[in-house]
Amino acid sequence: MQNVLPFSRRLIGMLTPSSNTVLEPYTSLLLEPLFPQVTAHFGRFRVTRIALDEVASDQFREEPILAAAELLADARVDVIAWNGTSASWLGFETDERLCEAVHARTGVPATSAILGLNRLIREQGVKRLALVTPYTADVGARIVANYASIGVSVVAGSHCGLSDNFSFAEISEEQIAAMCTEVAAARPDAIAIVCTNMRGAVIGAEIERRIGVPVYDSVSTTLWGCLRALDLPTDPLARFGSMFATPPASEMAIPAE
Repeated sequence: MQNVLPFSRRLIGMLTPSSNTVLEPYTSLLLEPLFPQVTAHFGRFRVTRIALDEVASDQFREEPILAAAELLADARVDVIAWNGTSASWLGFETDERLCEAVHARTGVPATSAILGLNRLIREQGVKRLALVTPYTADVGARIVANYASIGVSVVAGSHCGLSDNFSFAEISEEQIAAMCTEVAAARPDAIAIVCTNMRGAVIGAEIERRIGVPVYDSVSTTLWGCLRALDLPTDPLARFGSMFATPPASEMAIPAE
C-alpha cells in the first residue's frame, strides 16, 4: 500500500486542447508518486491547428475555454490550469487575462503551462533559453520575440515545421532527444520543450541528466505550477527533472542570524 502523504486530497483541473493525446497520460504518470492524494481531471475545448493566422488564433477565444473551466469547477477542483502553450506566441498577457477570467467565472485559482514556465525561468535566473518545438518557423520566431520582451534571450531553437496539432504527438522521443542535444550546443541556461502535445516529459528528464542542462517540458511545467499554487511538495517527482527537486526560493533563503 502506498504511503499516506501529510495533506488532504487535492484535485487539479486541466484545460486540454481537443486534439491533444499526450498531456493526460503524461500528467497522470508524473503524478504517480502523489497518487491517490493528488489527481488530475481534464476538460477539452477545440484546438486542431497551430499557426499565426486569424482562424487558428480564434481557437483560443476565452468563452469556449471558460465554458470548459466551468465544467471542471463542478468537480470541485482546487486549481485550474490551461495546459497549452498558446501564450508563448500570442503574448504572455493572454494567459494572465485568461487565468483572471477563469478565477472570476469559477472562483477557482488558475495557472497555465507558460505561466509555470515563466515562473520557473524567473526563479532559476534563466537568461539564455533554447527552444524545442513542433511548430513552424514563424510561430517559433514569435516565441523568440516574446521572450526577448521579458529579458530572456533565445540562443538556439529547433522546430519541426508542423501545424496540425494531432501530429505533434507522433514526434518520437528519439527525435525530441536529438533536438534537445542540438540546441544544447549553444550552452543555454535551460532548454524549454514548448508544446503540451509533444512527448518530452520523460525523455527531457533523461536528456537533462545526460547533458547537464535543465530541460523544462511544458506538460511538466504545467503540473509544477499547479503544485506550487497549491503549496504541495514537488520533490517526490524529482526523477522527472530538476524543476521538481528545487525548493521554492523562500525555502532556499539563508535565515538571519
